[in-house]
Amino acid sequence: MRSGTTANSLSRNARTDLAARYIGVRMVTRDLCSPLSAEDQMVQSMPDASPAKWHQAHTTWFFETFLLLPNLRDYCPLDDRYTFLFNSYYKSLGGHPVRAQRGLWSRPSLQQVLEYRQHVDEGMMRLLEDLPPELAPLVEIGLNHEQQHQELIITDIKHALWTNPLHPTYSEAPESAPPPDSVLAPPFPATGPCFAAPAAPAKLPTMRWINYQGGIHLIGHDVPGFSFDNETPRHEVFLRPFRVANRLVTNAEYLDFINDRGYSRAELWLSDGWDTVNAQKWEAPLYWERRNDEWCFFTLHGERAIVPEEPVCHVSYYEADAYARWAGARLATEFEWEVAAADVPIVLGGLDGQWRINLLQTARLHPAALRESSGSQPHQLFGDTWEWTASQYLPYPGFKPAAGAVGEYNGKFMCNQFVLRGGSCATPADHIRATYRNFFPPHARWQFSGIRLAQ
Repeated sequence: MRSGTTANSLSRNARTDLAARYIGVRMVTRDLCSPLSAEDQMVQSMPDASPAKWHQAHTTWFFETFLLLPNLRDYCPLDDRYTFLFNSYYKSLGGHPVRAQRGLWSRPSLQQVLEYRQHVDEGMMRLLEDLPPELAPLVEIGLNHEQQHQELIITDIKHALWTNPLHPTYSEAPESAPPPDSVLAPPFPATGPCFAAPAAPAKLPTMRWINYQGGIHLIGHDVPGFSFDNETPRHEVFLRPFRVANRLVTNAEYLDFINDRGYSRAELWLSDGWDTVNAQKWEAPLYWERRNDEWCFFTLHGERAIVPEEPVCHVSYYEADAYARWAGARLATEFEWEVAAADVPIVLGGLDGQWRINLLQTARLHPAALRESSGSQPHQLFGDTWEWTASQYLPYPGFKPAAGAVGEYNGKFMCNQFVLRGGSCATPADHIRATYRNFFPPHARWQFSGIRLAQ
């Protein structure tokens, strides 16, 4: 259906809200890239990562390809060649460039990519003025897709800056906390007040176990609000009684694993993991480096000594699994994780102005130490680090990809990957929920991925 008629369009309030959300999400992307030079935004430090310039162009391509070209009357692309150039992996839309070569393109320039974004934004504003109701879900997919790439902008540029021998910083360390009522307010502040990282606790809360009953549990998304297709359909799962740790594994606890020759003991590792450890010569999590008998690590705010109380981060599934085995435990399945998280409220801020969850909007961009541990629910389930689960990324019973090219979004990747849950310090605040399923191959370490034990 081409826009240009008021028949069957969304209500004015719904259109206004969706337009405001569109503008807000797009501004977050702009501001996340604002500390980066044009040269920074062209770097691709490994095949799994992409340049910041490409992330900005590809998310724009999504709106142009799936919304503007088929639905906005008289829409004229800024450059027809972008249809091929910024396609990521959608086979049904024709060819696309090799992923590992995205960092080789000096053209189009960053300025031309920004002009492309502006051109598509103007088209989207026209479309949203009279949006047919059936297109609203597709706009939401586009916005959530861009939020996924916002997180990738942070993780990818961290890897790129780390590979630079100068180890340059992305931004200065935060200094003061934002008011809690600003958590979802666009735009993400590129300048102005910085945000303070909470101080490490005087004493780390003891790790303890929280028990859950076995039986039949409902898994998957079925409440109002957005979800990806891989979170549905809701279905029943039988679980035996289980328990999960009340907090994430810390740097200090992981150091005990390292000091006990964890990376040298084949009996702790899956076969493929052991081969990877030896081939890649892993001795510690990504970004860790031993200097003068002290472990240091790289953050987006620069290098510093390991903070023992902070959650260990940037570990692969293989490392998480080996640590759990060493600790006499295991990783939770994604279904156990969802049961544990189902009744945990996502409290973003409080009356004292302190953030309760460490997400993108805190600007800390690093996992935070747990300050207190009380009550009968686990802490740090949302934010700080994505949590590896023991579950392979597979379709739920009855899953059917959406019709058309957009159906390639998730379903085609349900092979050779493991599920992570909970979000991280780089996840946008309105992009987390208990049913969210992230997924990566078991060797991946450049994401903010950590460990929660289960038994």
